[in-house]
Amino acid sequence: MPKAVGQVRPGTGSASSRRSRRRSPRQRGVASAAALLVAAGTLAACGSDSGGASTLTWYINPDSGGQAEIASRCTEAADGAYTIQTAQLPRESSQQREQLIRRLAAEDNSIDLISLDPPYIPEFAEANFLAPVPDDVAERVTEGVVQSAIDGSTWNDELVAVPFWANTQLLWYKQSVAEAAGLDMEQPVTWEQLVEAAEAQDTQIAAQGIRAEALTVWLNALVESAGGSIIEETADDPEDIELGLESDAAVRAAEVMRSVSTVGGPAFSTAGEDANVTDFEEGDAAFMLNWPFVWGRALSAVEAGTLEASVPEDYGWTQYPRVNEDEESRPPYGGINLVVGAYSQNVDAAYEAAECIVSEENQAYYFVTNGNPASKASVYDDPEVLEVFPQAPVIRESLENAAPRPQTVYYSEVSGALQREYHPASSLDPGSTGEQASELISAVLRGEQLL
Repeated sequence: MPKAVGQVRPGTGSASSRRSRRRSPRQRGVASAAALLVAAGTLAACGSDSGGASTLTWYINPDSGGQAEIASRCTEAADGAYTIQTAQLPRESSQQREQLIRRLAAEDNSIDLISLDPPYIPEFAEANFLAPVPDDVAERVTEGVVQSAIDGSTWNDELVAVPFWANTQLLWYKQSVAEAAGLDMEQPVTWEQLVEAAEAQDTQIAAQGIRAEALTVWLNALVESAGGSIIEETADDPEDIELGLESDAAVRAAEVMRSVSTVGGPAFSTAGEDANVTDFEEGDAAFMLNWPFVWGRALSAVEAGTLEASVPEDYGWTQYPRVNEDEESRPPYGGINLVVGAYSQNVDAAYEAAECIVSEENQAYYFVTNGNPASKASVYDDPEVLEVFPQAPVIRESLENAAPRPQTVYYSEVSGALQREYHPASSLDPGSTGEQASELISAVLRGEQLL
């Protein structure tokens, strides 16, 4: 079996009327301040749409070399029409956002293509940092794409990004323990069933209880799975944003988080994705919510001789747990989408390159070699993909049902407030935590409180 390289996790994963080209006072202020910081460092583009071959700069998030290889492939396929060079962004998603906002606010025309984390797409689109997606390009790049990736690339009913790779979490479990607990994993399972099974088998559930973006990812998936939304109605004016944190769905989400924390182990409040995998591999946890990178990591460890082959042989995987027995789960959606910088002098060439980058062939290559799942549904039928990732059919189904994180231009503020109020999960009061979080978010958006 070919080895799949472990993927880079999202900092990880994204409403009405057409987007206005007008900047709000808040956005103009951010743009002006950022412009002063970086105007002097803005680089000139090497080519332009005015004629001649273009040299495109593609700002990529760190991976295992996959995006650089795709850039090389597309450069060769362009046959002299354009060349793609890559520039690596910082590892942390929040740092990527900060660097890109500063440069785009300074109208940096050296930024042609960007690999962008979906939650930041509304903010970049509303600030007019993105070149509009041509209608014919939008039609082609959304054909056969999983719904969550389309949703995560859309702002104000308009496609503003090109879906590239999509990610989701699965429920991973030890088959031996699930069988001993009497769980039928061929059927949907609920969080309540998992907690009961963990208690009965004296084992743990590995989930992301850490105060970080991963906590927002978990909370959002639970609220959406219960039939609600963290943001029920978005708006340009923060005073008009309608939050759903006091809804019945949000109460159920808090109940689940508190319940899972009782079987999450002593380090649950500091546990992120990597710590969860360690607990799952070493036997402390028999159930885990995590991204598909865990499979490649296990196989690599077996190959390196640091993990017994019997460990991944006991792995099972299925859809994200349900909050309510009669409602389908809405798993997390993550990944990376492509956007074209508004100030690029190579917009036409950049969109041509983007279509090459997200081709079925390149997405299959990226999935197999870097472990990053595709946004195109057809890739999941590729024999090589299925050989490396037997979970592929479950991943595709999960992505069709997955829900983006709250789509708002104020995502960073919303996520930061949620991380403060919903941590640690063991101390949540389902009846009041949502109200407290709503008050904090509103105060932060009004400028009355800092995170």
